[in-house]
Amino acid sequence: MLLIKILRYIRGGIDSLNYWLGRGVSWLSVLLVLIVCVNVVMRYVFHCSFVFLQEFEWHLFAALFLLGGGYTLLKDGHVRVDIFYQRLGGRGKAWLNLVGVLLFLLPGCYLVIFTGLPFAVSSFQMGEGSPDPGGIPYRYLIKTMIPAGFILLALQGVSMAITSFLTLCRADDKNEKRWR
Repeated sequence: MLLIKILRYIRGGIDSLNYWLGRGVSWLSVLLVLIVCVNVVMRYVFHCSFVFLQEFEWHLFAALFLLGGGYTLLKDGHVRVDIFYQRLGGRGKAWLNLVGVLLFLLPGCYLVIFTGLPFAVSSFQMGEGSPDPGGIPYRYLIKTMIPAGFILLALQGVSMAITSFLTLCRADDKNEKRWR
């Protein structure tokens, strides 16, 4: 069927995007650990610190957290209450995932994207930087990651909904095993 091929193609594209982006963003954790170590050594050994490095820590953490959300959903790494989920079969899990995506994930992402987008645009238009002397001059970059991260998460939710739909239609037997 053409519809099933199109849905598989869309799902594959979304999964690939979040996979490669998540793999790339994961390297930020190495950089984050190095910067935290440098900050600790500077503060406790040399008794000095730099505002730029302190702000860079939370910028990296925010980027890692926000841009890695879609990857985490792809890898089924988000916390879930498994009281009922673990007892369900493949089709039951597909129903629960489909309903969860449509009723909770996508509306939640919508709220964050469309409230965060004007926030990021406004920050970009005024060229917002750190209010602290020596801070990061491009604060709008981190504010832009808020809607970007939730767009990636919403896209992965669409992929999850497609997988659930295909499982329920018995058009994607290999993914039924994915939820067992």
